[in-house]
Amino acid sequence: MAQTLGPVAALLLGVFFLVAGSGLQNTLLPLRGAFEGFSAINLGILGSSYYLGFVVGCLAVPHLVRRTGHIRAFAALTSGVVAAMMAHPLFIEPFTWFALRTITGFCFAGLYLVIESWLNDRATNQTRGFVMSAYVIVDYAALTAGQMMITLYPVRAFDLFAIAAILFSLAVLPVAIGSSTQPAPIETARIRLPRLFRAAPVAMVGCFAIGLTNGSLWSLGPIFGIGRGMTSDGAATFMSAVVVAGAFAQWPIGYLSDRMDRRRILAALLVGAALAGLALGALPFGLLGLSLLGMVYGALSLPAYSLAAAHAYDRTAPSEAVETAAGLLLLYGLGSVVGPALAAFGMQLYGPGALFFFTAGAYGLLLLFVLWRILLRERGRQVDTRSEPIASAATGTVPRQEIERPEVPLARLRRWRRATSPAPEKPAAPKAVPPAPDDSGSGDMPTT
Repeated sequence: MAQTLGPVAALLLGVFFLVAGSGLQNTLLPLRGAFEGFSAINLGILGSSYYLGFVVGCLAVPHLVRRTGHIRAFAALTSGVVAAMMAHPLFIEPFTWFALRTITGFCFAGLYLVIESWLNDRATNQTRGFVMSAYVIVDYAALTAGQMMITLYPVRAFDLFAIAAILFSLAVLPVAIGSSTQPAPIETARIRLPRLFRAAPVAMVGCFAIGLTNGSLWSLGPIFGIGRGMTSDGAATFMSAVVVAGAFAQWPIGYLSDRMDRRRILAALLVGAALAGLALGALPFGLLGLSLLGMVYGALSLPAYSLAAAHAYDRTAPSEAVETAAGLLLLYGLGSVVGPALAAFGMQLYGPGALFFFTAGAYGLLLLFVLWRILLRERGRQVDTRSEPIASAATGTVPRQEIERPEVPLARLRRWRRATSPAPEKPAAPKAVPPAPDDSGSGDMPTT
């Protein structure tokens, strides 16, 4: 373990500080906005603004990383996050916060790109699963710790903004002074979404739909808690219950996905997540009941992205890992732009429960698509083989091989014509030509 995680220990420590600050920020901003009188639609747009910047960052930041290197890009992007965080309490106005959240999303897209490409550069095919699993555990632990920090000071105070900025600043220290050398600059990858869709349609549609639901949950989950009568501390507890359950569910679901068709496991998770979402939206429980239902919802919904990403890597070559990762993150970000705005509009019309009615509807539509693709594959008699499990969107595992491809009708018609057409006549053998006479006059042949 020490030999495997030693080269990335400083990076993982930086990830902990970075994600802890992000967890505190994601919980603090909606609650502070609600106390300042922001409407539900404004809060939804606030969440969408972050993912709008994230989408732009997925397209633009690789050029920065290629030009400056991983460490300098990490430091520059973290500096941008700190500046945006400190500007929130100075300019409490919806449109200013929209711009600040867009800048934050842009920077975090680059930070995640640096982190995951660095981890994959230090990992091998034999250790990548372990390294990425450690990364996921650190990510969820830091996210939970950051969300619980909301209970340290009142939401209206400046202290929580300062704590988040301090955590972001601390993230640079282990990365900048660590002894581990940075990877070679990455190359900008082309994002060919039609090609990726042909290779793994379930993964592409799944990432967009999961972006709809997860983006809505992170942006509006605390507002759902406040609308159900919770305090700010209770809303943080509810969100932490969702995250902790999702973290613990990663191991058993990953174990099963390595031994079964990932699409079938994804379909089962979607059924459970949709039912849990309906229960959260409809049942009038208190903090304890909603937290227990939130744990069920988190355990069934949060691992869905890993399964969708794994399905994409099963069907793309290792050399296309960067392109696949960029496509997955782009679609996830696009879904996260649209989701919070739609969910916030429903919450303003029908109350806080509309958040989970929206997620349940999105999971239901994705379930229908997954089942349709499974039926098409069974009819085509295409068999999937096992592959390595994936814990992140950029692990680059070996693609699965598919056999027994169905014969298209045109090929079947050509084969029938060849079988029924008469064989061509063989050309007649040429007649024997007598040898030329011997000019020497010798031999048995008479001379002329």
